[in-house]
Amino acid sequence: MNTRVLTGITTSGTPHLGNYAGAIRPAVQASTQPGVDAFFFMADYHALIKCDDPARVARSRLEIAATWLAVGLDHERVTFYRQSDIPEIPELTWMLNCVTAKGLMNRAHAYKAAVDQNEAKGVEPDDGVTMGLFSYPVLMAADIVMFNANKVPVGRDQIQHLEMARDIAQRFNHLYGRDYFTLPEVVIEEEVATLPGLDGRKMSKSYNNTIPLFEGGASALRASVMRIVTDSRQPGEPKDAENSHLYTIYRAFATQAQSAAFRKQLEDGLGWGDAKQALYDHLENLLAPMREKYFDLMANPGRIEDILQAGAAKARKLSAPFMHELRQAVGLRNLEAASAGGKGAPAKKEKSKGARFVSFRDEDGGFRFRLLAADGEELLLSQRFADPKEAGALMRRLQSEPAETVLQADGQQGYAAVIDGVAVAAAPAGAQVEAGALLARAREALASLAQE
Repeated sequence: MNTRVLTGITTSGTPHLGNYAGAIRPAVQASTQPGVDAFFFMADYHALIKCDDPARVARSRLEIAATWLAVGLDHERVTFYRQSDIPEIPELTWMLNCVTAKGLMNRAHAYKAAVDQNEAKGVEPDDGVTMGLFSYPVLMAADIVMFNANKVPVGRDQIQHLEMARDIAQRFNHLYGRDYFTLPEVVIEEEVATLPGLDGRKMSKSYNNTIPLFEGGASALRASVMRIVTDSRQPGEPKDAENSHLYTIYRAFATQAQSAAFRKQLEDGLGWGDAKQALYDHLENLLAPMREKYFDLMANPGRIEDILQAGAAKARKLSAPFMHELRQAVGLRNLEAASAGGKGAPAKKEKSKGARFVSFRDEDGGFRFRLLAADGEELLLSQRFADPKEAGALMRRLQSEPAETVLQADGQQGYAAVIDGVAVAAAPAGAQVEAGALLARAREALASLAQE
């Protein structure tokens, strides 16, 4: 069974070595695991919240896409797209805004932090706060539930936003009477590598202590490595490798054997200058092939654009029909369908009793559905599906196809529902005893649903 994992990439700034070790490399490695349906999107709408420099936004989108592709993200295996290329996302954001309590947004950490800063400065609490900042968690929720992601890897600072996404999705499901959205599971990235910067603090643009990943080429990489702060121990004096920022960086990119050998050299008195050269040589050997791909992609933005457009088309095969389903759910229907109950007649509520499909998630995490008779008797149980939308599409097919055709006798299980030559659902356990009667009831139930 495939698990859909979704990762958002903020398009602000230029990736550095710390970004690669802490987020990019582990995400790319995880996307290659069997059973993982990986979605990677560039969160360029999110970038507008804090950046009003169009040139920087455009440049960052190019650099970040080129970086992920250069380090080995397989765009044919995963779904790789820009947030802004999926028009269903802002549409869904508005729908979710309409079911999200303002009080929930008041509790968002980013908004509260902005208010606290304003109060400390003695200005109005909402001074400088845009609706983009205030409702950021709703857009993030739309990113996630648009594709019904099962798992979303995040750092601890993003846990609240995932919890809000679950709350918002649950509220929508409750209001509109069906589990349209999967409730995403938070995956805490406990083992994320945090690289020290040139001065020993966490590598961050905020501290101006980063080592470039690709920008500036080999010369910029070497210049940065040579600026790493070390202690005053001279060549020949044993070095404290465990507390050396230089050794920590080396270890993040080396095998266990390589790290052990480098540590021994330091403890045997390797000079800091030679140690920095060794670190540079090791990093250059690792990064040079990827850097070459990066600069080739940067010189050919049309190739990146083609990849992203292909990714958007792949993503929209899911988002467009799902959005159509959501429009129907909230009442944004075709006018002829809306007036089917008679001229001027109010829309009728669904009957409280009648044959119906019930979807659910089983103990193994798969998505299934049952066909129940009006009295609640189970008439069909589906196979397990990894994608809830696939299960939903098959339920609709069963309602639209002639019941006599799709429900066929089966000597082993009594009868089965067959779509395109594949048995997608079967009679409940023990149905063989009264297969004829149950098959007739199942056909009658499907026929009644087709008339609704």
